[in-house]
Formats: sequence, C-alpha cells, structure tokens
Amino acid sequence: MPRRNKVSVIGAGNVGATCAHWLVSKELADVVLVDIVEGMPQGKALDLMQATPVEGVDCKVVGTNGYDETAGSDVVVITSGIPRKPGMSRDDLIATNKKIVSSVCAEVKKSSPDACVIIVSNPLDAMCHVAYDVLGFPRERVMGMAGVLDTARYKTFVAMEVGCSVEDVHGMVLGGHGDTMVPLPNHTSIGGIPLRELVSAERISAIVERTAKGGAEIVGLLKTGSAYYAPASSVVAMVESILKDKKRVLPCAALLDGQYGYKDLFIGVPCMLGSRGVERIIELELNDHEKKLLDNSASAVRGLVETLQKV
Repeated sequence: MPRRNKVSVIGAGNVGATCAHWLVSKELADVVLVDIVEGMPQGKALDLMQATPVEGVDCKVVGTNGYDETAGSDVVVITSGIPRKPGMSRDDLIATNKKIVSSVCAEVKKSSPDACVIIVSNPLDAMCHVAYDVLGFPRERVMGMAGVLDTARYKTFVAMEVGCSVEDVHGMVLGGHGDTMVPLPNHTSIGGIPLRELVSAERISAIVERTAKGGAEIVGLLKTGSAYYAPASSVVAMVESILKDKKRVLPCAALLDGQYGYKDLFIGVPCMLGSRGVERIIELELNDHEKKLLDNSASAVRGLVETLQKV
C-alpha cells in the first residue's frame, strides 16, 4: 500500500490552521500542525480531524509542540512569526521573525531533510534568504509564497472592475512581496482579450495600486491581524502542484541564478512547480517600464537582505 503524503505546517495561527483546513478538504495529505503554544495545535488538529467524516476525506491530522511527528514530511510550510498590525510594514517584522524562522528551519533540517519548504512568514523575500541559509537545501526546494497571493488579489480586482468571472482573468504579479510588487497589465487578458482593450489606463493604474496595498487594506479593516484565507489557499495551490507533480506555472519567490539579470536573490518570478520543487524559472519578455519596476522591487529586497545581516 503506498504511503500517504505528509505536509507539516509550522505555526498554527490563522494562516497555518486555514492552510491545514484547505489541505484536508482537498484530501492532499496527512497534516501535522506545529506550534509552541501548548494545546492550541492539538485542539485545532482534533477539531479538523473530526470534520473528516463529514467531508468524506481520509486524512490524519496531528497537532504537536515538537517536531518528532513531522519527520519525513514531503512538504513543510512555515507560517511562524508575528503578524502585521495596523501601521506596521512587513519590514518592521524582520528582526523578530528572523530568529523564529531560523530556529524552525534548524528543526526542519533535522526532521525532514528531503522536503520542499515553502516560506510564508513576513517579510517574505527576506525570510526565504534566512531559511535557505539555515536549511542548506538545494535552491529548488526552498521557495516563498507571495506571487500566487499577489496575483490572486490582482485577478480579483480585475474581475471586479470588468464584472467578469475570476476564472477568465489571466495575469501575473512579479517582484518582492510588498509595495514594490510588479503587476503586469501587458501580460493580462480576460478570456484571451487583452486587458487594455477592456479597461482604461487610469482604472488599470488604480487596480495595480490597490493590488500592491492589498494586504495593508485587509490589516486596516481587521485591526487585530492580517489576511489568512487567500494566503492559505495560495500556499495549498503550490503544495498541490508539488505533491501531484502538476508542473503548474505559478509566481513564487525563487532564488535566481542570473534570470532577469539577478543573482543570489529571492524574488517573485514565474516558476514551474513539480515534485522536485522549483523545476524551472520562466523569463518573461518585459518592456523597459516593467523591467525598471522589477529592478526597483529587486533593490528593495536587496535592502532587506542587507538589513537582515545587521540584526
């Protein structure tokens, strides 16, 4: 009998617990939910496990405060860290979350040396560098979830503007996960029709701006936390492509080796995700304006990495 896939989610807060929920609802894997708060991951795991007879899915869900149960995970999702509060930027989290992500990755390295690792902790691109350095895994097995979420927000706003189904919106957001992200209107279409034929330049600019501030908009509305439904759903899209070897092309934070003119930098680019992780990085043809925006985003990420080295 073939073994079932195992996915460990480190951090059982809103993003982590919702991630476990989506994983189980899609029957993708047995799930281990890890958190330092005693009783919390155990309680959430038991609650989710008790939903499986109702949903008709066969998945084991375990909650723990340690890493023994995570041993041999196929994919590890790291959501650990403090979330943003109103008035905070993702960058404000850097010192605290560096310590948290470093300690988590040291444990993951011991317990699941063959896993693909997806970073969700903010500031995301910088935390990918922390994870990569501590894990020592091949570059294709360490990646960040950002582009899928930013693209989902962008597609949502485009569909709202046009009044069409979100399923017919095709587009992508590149760059760092923050205010310098780079939505690509020139590469966006609705049912194959270029976006610029349906939406004015002024409205496209408004959509691009709202996308860049999409996370802050939700933080401002919630007042006591940050987004979790869409981030968790975005993680699970990546996990599914890896576990099923689907080779989906999704924008992820990947460690570049000369692509787009950058080297040794994690930044959001189109990636083909399969059983080996990031199996291919696809280089889009960017016009001068798009390349300038991406350069600006890359500079912002490099600045964060330099800040990381000082804290």
